[in-house]
Amino acid sequence: MNLKKYHTGPLDVNTYVLTDDETKEAVIIDIGGDFKKIKKELDEGGYNLKYILNTHGHFDHILGEIEVQNEFPQIPIYIHKEDAPHLNHLDKTLALWGIDKIEHTLNKVEFIDETTELYIGHIQIKILHTPGHSKGSLSFYVDGKVFSGDALFYRNIGRTDTTDGDYDELITSIKEKLLTLPEETIVYPGHGPSTDIKNEKFSNPYLN
Repeated sequence: MNLKKYHTGPLDVNTYVLTDDETKEAVIIDIGGDFKKIKKELDEGGYNLKYILNTHGHFDHILGEIEVQNEFPQIPIYIHKEDAPHLNHLDKTLALWGIDKIEHTLNKVEFIDETTELYIGHIQIKILHTPGHSKGSLSFYVDGKVFSGDALFYRNIGRTDTTDGDYDELITSIKEKLLTLPEETIVYPGHGPSTDIKNEKFSNPYLN
């Protein structure tokens, strides 16, 4: 499995593209924008986009999905059902951030949870429900890496002052779902630099 990181959208989201050379499948995690650039590189590599994964539904992590479905309406978008309301209130959220209203229809949204089996090539993408930053926040563990969205950052944690944030719930999610992963697991967060579980277990001030 190959991994490439992009910085996309108005809040500089970490967008991750996973590709499998054998099957030529590609999966995008949290696309905040700039799909044309990503698509160009996927096309050059001969990869076919299989689906899009959302760690959560906040606008900065999903804006690029509108570009994707405008061009490929058959591509499924996966999100936890608890975060579906964020998709329905996108225009209101954009207005609060001073961003112009955009035409959008996300017409192939499907709900996933910890029982859902997803793969890229022959590698399973394990789904971890890690609420706290939002009710439906998910993390994805695949091939010794965990994509933590806005739950866990390098020596930091996600905000919990949003409408469906909960500090105690977030700390519990991190300790029970993420810090229990192998210590060598690389953490790829929704913003900022990568880290690893061992570093966060012993050096993150919010977890000690």
